[in-house]
Amino acid sequence: MHGRRSIAGGRLHGPHRAAEDEMITLKSYLRGEWVAGTGRATTLVNPTTEEPIAEASTQGLDLGAALEFARTKGGPALRAATFAQRGAWLDAISKALHARRDALLDESIASCGTTRSDAKFDVDGAIGTLAYYAGLGKKLGETTTILEPAEQLTKSARFFGAHVWTPREGVAVHVNAFNFPAWGLGEKLAVALLAGVPVISKPATSTALLAMRVAEAIVDANVLPPGAFQFVAGSTGDLLDKLGPQDVLAFTGSADTGAKLRGGKGPVERSVRVNVEADSLNSAVLGPDIEPGSDVYATFLRDVVREMTQKTGQKCTATRRIFVPAAVIDRVQEDLAEQLGAIKIGDPARDEVRMGPLATKQQHEDFRSGVAKLVASGARVVHTREVSEPKGYFVAPTLLRADAPASATAVHAHEVFGPCATLMPYAEIAECVKLVAMGEGGLVASVYGDDRALLRELVLGIAPWHGRVVIASSKVADQSIAPGMVLPSCVHGGPGRAGGGEELGGERGLRFYMQRTSIQADRALIDKMFEQAKPE
Repeated sequence: MHGRRSIAGGRLHGPHRAAEDEMITLKSYLRGEWVAGTGRATTLVNPTTEEPIAEASTQGLDLGAALEFARTKGGPALRAATFAQRGAWLDAISKALHARRDALLDESIASCGTTRSDAKFDVDGAIGTLAYYAGLGKKLGETTTILEPAEQLTKSARFFGAHVWTPREGVAVHVNAFNFPAWGLGEKLAVALLAGVPVISKPATSTALLAMRVAEAIVDANVLPPGAFQFVAGSTGDLLDKLGPQDVLAFTGSADTGAKLRGGKGPVERSVRVNVEADSLNSAVLGPDIEPGSDVYATFLRDVVREMTQKTGQKCTATRRIFVPAAVIDRVQEDLAEQLGAIKIGDPARDEVRMGPLATKQQHEDFRSGVAKLVASGARVVHTREVSEPKGYFVAPTLLRADAPASATAVHAHEVFGPCATLMPYAEIAECVKLVAMGEGGLVASVYGDDRALLRELVLGIAPWHGRVVIASSKVADQSIAPGMVLPSCVHGGPGRAGGGEELGGERGLRFYMQRTSIQADRALIDKMFEQAKPE
C-alpha cells in the first residue's frame, strides 16, 4: 500500500523517488483553491522504472462551476486590462517558472522519462514563449482591441469600414498532449491570456505531474486575476459539453480524438471555436544537388537524427519520412545508421544518456505494433538494436526503408509516435512532391539544398500541405534552427492530417481567441473610438 500526499504546495527533489514514500494525489486548481477528486483515480507511472508515482481524479468536482467562475470573474478582469498589463502578468509568470527551472527539470526527468536536455527543451520552451508574448503585450500597448486599417466604403469621403478585434467573452479550454506538459501549457496560456480570455488547462494525465508543477508556479506567482487561470488534473468529465458560443477549445493530440472533439455538442450545436493540432508525418527532403560529405549534408544528417531521437521521438514535429535521391540512398542509410547507433539509451538521470523511455506502457505497445504495421506495408527495418534496460518503456531508434514508397501506403498514413522514421528514394522533384503530399498534411517539412530552381519547385509543391517549411542551404547550414523547434513568432499548425489549425505566429495567434467585427461608420468616429488601437 503506497502512502499518499497532496502535490499542491509540496516539493519533490531529485530524479528518483521511492514509490513507497512518494505516492502523490494530484489536485486541480478550481475557483481559487486546490481540490482533489474522489472515487476511482488514474495512476501515473514513472516510465523509467514502471513504478506508480501519483494518482489523479476529477470525480466529484464541479467543472461546470469552474467554467462559470472563469466567465464571470476571470473574463471581465482580463478584458478590462490592457495588452500591456496582460503582458506584464505573463512576464511575471515567465520569471516565476524560471525561478523554479531546476526543480521543473528534475520533475521532468523523474516523472516523464526525459533526459535533462529534453527536459530543457520542454521547460525552456514554456518560459521563452511566455516571455515572447509578454514582449508582444508591451508592444501592443495600453489598449484592449486591435484595429485593422480602415477602407472607404462609398463615394463619401467620410463613410468607412474597419475591422476591429475584441476578446471573446467566453473561456479557453486547453486540452494538451502528454509529450510537452510544460511547453504545451505555457504556450497556449500565453496567447489566450494576452488576448484577454481566461483559461482552463487540462494536461494529459500520464504526465500531469510536471504540468501540475507548472500550474503551481503560476498560482504561486499571484499576479493573475481570480478565474483567469484554472487547472484540471484528470478527466474533463462533462466540461466540454458545457462549452458555449463564446468559448474556445484548443486541443493537441491524436487525429481520432480531435475528430471526436469537433463532433461534440459544443462545436456542433453552439459553434464553439475549435483548434486542433494532430498527427503529422513530417518530412525531410535531401535535394539532388547536395553531395554526401558537404556541410548541408552534415546538417541533414544531424537534423534527422535529432528529430528522430529528441524526446524519444515523441514530438508532433518529429521527422517520420526521409526522402533522398535514389543514387545516394545507400550512403544515407549507412550514415544515419552509424549516428543512430551512437545514441546512448537508458536511465535519463545519467549524464551520458541521450534518449530515455517512451512515456507510457501504451505508447510502448503502440510503437512496436506501429513498426510492424509499416513493415507489413512494404518497408523493412534497416537499423535497430536491443535495449538492455531491465525495466522501463525503452525502445531503440528504428530506421526503416521503403524502396517502393508509392505503394508503402502505411508509411504515409500511420504515425509511429517514437524514435522511428522511414527512408525512401525519389528520382525527380515532381515525384518527391507527390510522395510528400501522400502524408495529407504536416506541421513541418525540412528541405536541404542550394539550387534555387529546384528549391522553388519543391517548396512551392509541398507548401500547400504544410504549416511550416525549413530550408537549410549552404549559407545557413550552421545557423538554421532544427525543424522541430517551434518558435512563438511563427505559425505552428498544419492542414489536413495535422489538424487544420494554427497556434502562435506572434500577433496572429491572438485571433483564435478574439472576434473580428466590421465597424461601418464615420471615419472620424472610428478613429476616435479606437484611437489607441491603431496599428503602428
